[in-house]
Formats: sequence, C-alpha cells, structure tokens
Amino acid sequence: MRTDPHSTVNLSHNELAGLATTIKLRGIKLGFQQVGIADTDLSEAETLFETWLEKGFHGEMTYMSRHGKKRTQPESLVRGTVRVISARMDYWPQDSADAESELNDTKQAYISRYAVGRDYHEVLRERLRMLAKFIQEKIGSFGYRVFVDSAPVLEKPLAHKAGLGWIGKHTNLIHPKAGSWFFLGELFTDLPLPVDKPIKDHCGSCTACIEVCPTGAIVAPYVLDAQRCISYLTIELRGSIPEEFRAGIGNRIFGCDDCQMVCPWNKFAQSGKEEDFSPRHSLDSASLVTLFLWDEVEWDEKTQNSALRRAGYEGWLRNLAVALGNSPSELRVINALHKRADHPSELVREHVHWALAQHKIPSD
Repeated sequence: MRTDPHSTVNLSHNELAGLATTIKLRGIKLGFQQVGIADTDLSEAETLFETWLEKGFHGEMTYMSRHGKKRTQPESLVRGTVRVISARMDYWPQDSADAESELNDTKQAYISRYAVGRDYHEVLRERLRMLAKFIQEKIGSFGYRVFVDSAPVLEKPLAHKAGLGWIGKHTNLIHPKAGSWFFLGELFTDLPLPVDKPIKDHCGSCTACIEVCPTGAIVAPYVLDAQRCISYLTIELRGSIPEEFRAGIGNRIFGCDDCQMVCPWNKFAQSGKEEDFSPRHSLDSASLVTLFLWDEVEWDEKTQNSALRRAGYEGWLRNLAVALGNSPSELRVINALHKRADHPSELVREHVHWALAQHKIPSD
C-alpha cells in the first residue's frame, strides 16, 4: 500500500546520506543480508527485456508483456518514485538434506530449495513493511510501496544497480561474497536517497551454468529461453510438458537449481538464518511415490503458505508423473502410476500414461 504519494519530507543532502546508512543498518537487523539503493533508470535493461519478449522467450507468461513500460520504468508503475531500496535475504536451508544426493537419487523428489519452506513472498513482504514503518518513524510520512515478485518489477536489474550483485550468465543475481542463493524485495520510494554503485560482472569465461542445464534453456550467455527452463515447465506452464523435455526434467518436480549449484561463486554462499525457510513435511527428502500419493486434501493442507501452490494440484501430479516416468522400474512406482491412470484430469492422465510407457507398461 502506498502512503502519502505527495510526501512533504524535505531533507538535506547530508541528512539523506545519513538516512540511507540508517536504512541499510536497520535492514540487516530485520534479517536481510544486504540493502542497497538504486535510481529508476532501467533503459539498458529495457532494451534487453523487449528483445527477450520479441523472441517469445517468456512462453505462456503473458503477464511479462502485459503492463507496457511499467515494468521497465518504475515511476510509471508508482507515481513519484525516484529511488528503489533493494534488499536480499539468504534462503538456502541449513538443515536440509544434501541437495546433490537427492538430485542424483532418481527415486527421490527434488524440489528447488527456495520452495521447501514457507512462501518467501510473505516473509520478505512483512520485513519490508517493517523497514518502511521504521523509516516513517524517523522522518514522518513518505511515499512508498512494497514489492516482492508480485508486480511488473525488473527486480534483478534494480538489485544490480543497487550494488547487490551482477546478473550472471544464468540470469540470476550473483554477489561475490554471497553467491546467488537469496531472495529479492523492493521498496519503491519518493525519497531522493544517494544511490549505490553496481558490482561489475565477474563471470569471466566460465560457462558451467550453460553446460549443466538439463534442457538447454540458457541459449546464450545471459539469455534464458523460459520455454525450455525446468522452472518454467514445472511451475509456470499450465498445460502439457513437451515430451522433448521430459527426460531432462529427471526427478525435479518443482523448479531447478542446477545452474546455481555448479556456479563457483556459490562456494561463498551462506545458509539462510530464517527458520521459515526450513524444510516442511520432509519436502527436502521425500520420495516421488510418497508425494504422488498425496490426495488433494493432503496436498492442500501441506502446501499452506507455500510457494508450491503456484503449480496447483494438477500441475503437482503432472510433474510427479514425469519424474516417476524417469525413475527406476520398480513395483511401487508402477503401482502408484496405475492409481492415477484414471484420474479425472486429462492433463494428469496424459502424463501418467506417458510415464507408464517409459516403463513399457500398458496404461489400460
């Protein structure tokens, strides 16, 4: 919610500089690992974004092109915006099962580590509101609006301008001392705070992320074709997963971490300190069969306040069916697939029948 779009706050240059420092320190106390400040000039990012859209790399994510210039011109989205306060929060759960072991065990379900705990949107949004309240207590009413991946905002280019990292070849933000396992959130504000310097690109000649992608989604350095990306296929795509990508999905049932797992900068990454991001319901170590046999009531109960709800129950079963088609041909796998072979959803049935075919088992 934006408050007082016509702020009457009148601070000197020195007062604004002091306020910026105070905001950053308060952000750390609120649980962020870093807070930076950017201006609203995204002209370079706008050109790259429009080219990306023109090539259709956004797939069915029509919302990416729905808002005109609002995504690339913050002042068009929120009138009066002159600065963006960008914050990052580490999320890799320190008490989760070993990711590589789970990913290499094709009987296990692999869920991107950002999604095994509480929905990050809620956590970051709450902290950013607390930060805004703190600023208000310091200077009085001012114009602001909180965003956490919930509106037409180019969060990574803004975070780059705010000094939180550079955008790597896999298109994720990388910090030289913290890797890339972190969430981003923003405060759009009318306060003319001093801005931070961007961090230079340090990817160098490394192409590890490009080479490891199971579906070849990073079609060029810094260019992601979402239509090929496992995160898109298992979360954003609502229909049938193209057969050409199903084997590459492996046991990944919600998102994919491969390009970040091989990034050498993540040797500097820190585990998240938020208990909210700790795994729930053994989602970091559950078997494919166990999750596939959740009925809709159980799924609804165990995905409350979880990013997993983005895929929906049908999408959940669709993804698990694909993963089960890629798993070993064991009796429990075949039996589980047969239990869903007559599912009311045509989408689920189609993927279950494909999975059974991979085990050379007739679906009838």
